[in-house]
Amino acid sequence: MIDKIVIANRGEIALRVLRACKELGIRTVAVHSDVDRDLKHVLLADETVCIGPAASAQSYLNVPALISAAEITDASAIHPGYGFLSENADFAERVEQSGFIFIGPKSETIRLMGDKVSAIAAMKEAGVPCVPGSDGPLGDDDTTNLRLAKKIGYPIIIKASGGGGGRGMREVHSEAHLLNAISLTRSESKQLFANDMIYMEKFLENPRHIEFQVLADQHGHAVHLGERDCSMQRRHQKVVEEAPAPGITPELRAKMGKICADACIRIGYRGAGTFEFLFQDGEFYFIEMNTRIQVEHTITEQISGIDLVAEQIHIAAGRPLPFTQEDIILNGHAIECRINAEDSKTFMPSPGLITHYHAPGGAGIRMDSHVYSGYRVPPNYDSMIGKLIAYGQTRESAIARMQTALGEIGIEGINTNVALQKAIMEDTHFQIGGTNIHYLEKKLGL
Repeated sequence: MIDKIVIANRGEIALRVLRACKELGIRTVAVHSDVDRDLKHVLLADETVCIGPAASAQSYLNVPALISAAEITDASAIHPGYGFLSENADFAERVEQSGFIFIGPKSETIRLMGDKVSAIAAMKEAGVPCVPGSDGPLGDDDTTNLRLAKKIGYPIIIKASGGGGGRGMREVHSEAHLLNAISLTRSESKQLFANDMIYMEKFLENPRHIEFQVLADQHGHAVHLGERDCSMQRRHQKVVEEAPAPGITPELRAKMGKICADACIRIGYRGAGTFEFLFQDGEFYFIEMNTRIQVEHTITEQISGIDLVAEQIHIAAGRPLPFTQEDIILNGHAIECRINAEDSKTFMPSPGLITHYHAPGGAGIRMDSHVYSGYRVPPNYDSMIGKLIAYGQTRESAIARMQTALGEIGIEGINTNVALQKAIMEDTHFQIGGTNIHYLEKKLGL
């Protein structure tokens, strides 16, 4: 059913999708902005289409241009990758209305889970544990909001319903700051997301960020592939991820995984997805669902042996899952370090020409990257230029292999965060495992 796919993205995820397509014998169309002509997947694709100038709004977020690229190349499907339009329900709807297959969930599911208020309501109905909160959007009545916050108990956090990626949220530690925080977050939400709906939740002070990977087909079947620990963060952006999460027992994994898989069936989910939780004092609290492939899908692939991108394509083509939950066996430990074109201390982006690039190798090492010697990193997009993955039979061996690989990687001409990743791997608390989401920022003095 799917013989040609438009890859509606750039960088390492576009290359990852292209590789999956090649293995499946599917032809590829690489769309690109005018500064991305030299991207690796553009050079390797069967066909290429320039969709606009460097600015994302005029290229990778340009829906008419993407639809036109599929039309003129006679493609049958569009893969959105992650970021850009991957969780845009209107885009998914336009793709399907134009006669193409959207490789992802149905537009109504994306819309349901993209709104945090409706997502929480749906998850509560499905039996997924959620953070105590307002159970709906906040109104304009100050007295009601003050009473609600007092009932939940400080500290609380005000969040934008349409937010994500760490934007549109504000912590409140006392009643004196509540009303101003509500006003500021509502205004920020309208500006950033064209939606001023906000809600309130209990602020967990020392949680870990743990997420469960799921796959669901169009025939009412769903499975989970275990969890990932993504607690090593800076400004709500993940820096290091690992699977499985330290300290999560097989019994707790099975329990929470089943809850997530059952929720997929209940809401009619289709494709790859991720349930994100805060984990504190042995309890899980749902925060959101990502209705796309994740940056860190690689480590789940390493411990499960399942190609998640290939499964996305199979599911979109209408095939049933080829395995049941009992068939999935998780083995070993995997760690991913995000390699960014940025200074390790100031975190300033560092675009420019890569004069030399050497990828590390050896047993258990995987490097997903679109860069090469002579590639120029543009200043227009996210700073991530690759993902370094280390796999071992134990967490200790995975850390040791990652340390070796970080010592081997060679990137010259620009600054990278390799030094930061080395420091994390050598950190005693990280090596013990189980650090919370605030640990890295405290370590860095932020």
